[in-house]
Amino acid sequence: MPAMKGHHLDDASGLGPGHGFEAAGRKRRLPALLRATGWMVFCCAALFLGGFALFATHVGRMSTPENPPAADAIIVLTGGQARLDAALGLLKSGKGQRLLISGVHTSTSSKMLQAATGGDKALFSCCVDIDRAALDTIGNAEESAKWVRSHAYGKVILVTNNYHMPRSLLEMNRLLDEEELAPYPVVNSKLDNGGWMMRPDALRVLFTEYNKYLAALVRGVLPYQLAGATVADAAVAERD
Repeated sequence: MPAMKGHHLDDASGLGPGHGFEAAGRKRRLPALLRATGWMVFCCAALFLGGFALFATHVGRMSTPENPPAADAIIVLTGGQARLDAALGLLKSGKGQRLLISGVHTSTSSKMLQAATGGDKALFSCCVDIDRAALDTIGNAEESAKWVRSHAYGKVILVTNNYHMPRSLLEMNRLLDEEELAPYPVVNSKLDNGGWMMRPDALRVLFTEYNKYLAALVRGVLPYQLAGATVADAAVAERD
């Protein structure tokens, strides 16, 4: 009778014979789940930081070519005086027949650009085109691709800063198939041999550019509609 009574109390309380084992199983699974989640977070963080180190090292090792082979034309993406000076220097030395300055502000005239770069009027009149439609790197790629195809150029020198070059090439190569892009990175500060690790300003620029580069990679992998909803909005705020 006492055994019967005890069994009756177990049933009345809703605690069957297997309840203790189920509770113990849940307690064992919870730490395992936390460990798996922790390892996943750790691996993602390690992959992200490792990728950043490779990106920064690659950019830091870039150097400006001393005497690049001639091409059909030159494209420079606005974002700094050094870029414009380098592109005009290439044009003057005959490295390209024509120059496109992409991403110029709508309020900037050709005369203002000419004065800022010290370029001669004849050179700007004959051989320089200005794109004011592009607002970011994606726009640079779109407008540059239109310009290249409209002139049927086969090889183009691309001028931009070293930290900006990987993403610029990525966006350009998506739109240009048979055309060849010759990178001409402009290096304002030497960052080789891990120099970027000792420069907070350089570290900040590289880290920001690395995240934009990853976003550009995601845009290329995700379906167009999904990528447009998740990444393109962030690109609107980007300015180079």
